[in-house]
Amino acid sequence: MPELPEVEAARRAIQENCLGKKIKKSVVADDSIVIDGVSASDFEAALLGKTIVAAHRKGKNLWLQLDSPPFPSFQFGMAGAIYIKGVAVTKYKRSAVKEDDQWPSKYSKVFVELDGGMEFSFTDKRRFAKVRLLKDPASVPPISELGPDALLEPMTDDELVASLSKKKKVAIKALLLNQSFISGIGNWIADEVLYQARIHPEQPAATLSRECCATLNKCIKEVVRYAVQVDAESSRFPLEWLFHYRWGKKPGKVNGNQIEFITSRGRTTAFVPELQKEIGNHAANKVSKQRKQSTRGKGNRDGNADNNVDEPEADEDNNAEATKGKKGRKPQGQVKKSPAKRKSEESDDEENDNGDDVKEEEEEDNAKNKRSKKETDGKPSKAGKSRKKKVLSNQKSKKKSK
Repeated sequence: MPELPEVEAARRAIQENCLGKKIKKSVVADDSIVIDGVSASDFEAALLGKTIVAAHRKGKNLWLQLDSPPFPSFQFGMAGAIYIKGVAVTKYKRSAVKEDDQWPSKYSKVFVELDGGMEFSFTDKRRFAKVRLLKDPASVPPISELGPDALLEPMTDDELVASLSKKKKVAIKALLLNQSFISGIGNWIADEVLYQARIHPEQPAATLSRECCATLNKCIKEVVRYAVQVDAESSRFPLEWLFHYRWGKKPGKVNGNQIEFITSRGRTTAFVPELQKEIGNHAANKVSKQRKQSTRGKGNRDGNADNNVDEPEADEDNNAEATKGKKGRKPQGQVKKSPAKRKSEESDDEENDNGDDVKEEEEEDNAKNKRSKKETDGKPSKAGKSRKKKVLSNQKSKKKSK
């Protein structure tokens, strides 16, 4: 999924192939979910006859400077991509458009034809991207709210230490994904730099030593710079990178060490427990808590537990859920969200961190739904089962009386 290296590859491709060319034709999709705040016809009219002067990027956002405003701005979302006809921009790990597909793609949201015959298209299969027409994209949200760009504005070690020290309760991975803290890092880059820095994704940011911070900063710079240097061509990433083994939540090993998957702050996270260990008081407290819960569970199984023993402490994120339970709500497992609500939540999440594993989670949900439907279709209700038992019982009684 597009993160800083992929968006930078798109910016460079436009800069190398499209600057100085005039827009002869534009076709904007009539899609108000992706085309934000302007009609397709007005968008097309604003581009026609303009010359592309420059291509800019910050974080995962790209905008084109024309010879006069307004300028088109692209927030790539989960599946946004720039394609230039006849030019290899970059090959995503998961790409919606293949070389032999129709041109422009049926997923095209903005298609532009330049003088001289050059054509490019911004596509978005999943419709989490946002395309806007703005007078000064850098001065308004979302770009104005972004933190320093991980490539163009790297932090010094001192700046990173100072920033992390203020985040006492925030897990380091969650912080790396926060675009207002540092922009451009998404799910795969966060997993990669934490693996290379040997830092557990749920280690509280403020507990990292200065040495760990320096290592983390070094890994962020190296991973981002290398990925940009090879134009985000994933096949050219070093073989020892976690990147090559983290997809699909499949069991596997990297450099001989087992990979595990957890959900960290709602995001699928790949890490290597053997190398990425939680440390300090945070780790000790976690172990102590797990032992207490294990002891309580054993006591309950043996029948020796005190009936007045408190329940295990709830995590901060689950306090609201625990409170609801105490008010008498019957525990029925996780409530299934409607597709519309789930899509909305994923979209909100995307605004902050441009994650790449929501598709896997959706596909898993869909598979579960199909299995559940298959298992329940054609089965009688509880009432039906009861009536059937009663009929069978009466039939047996009649046979005996005969």
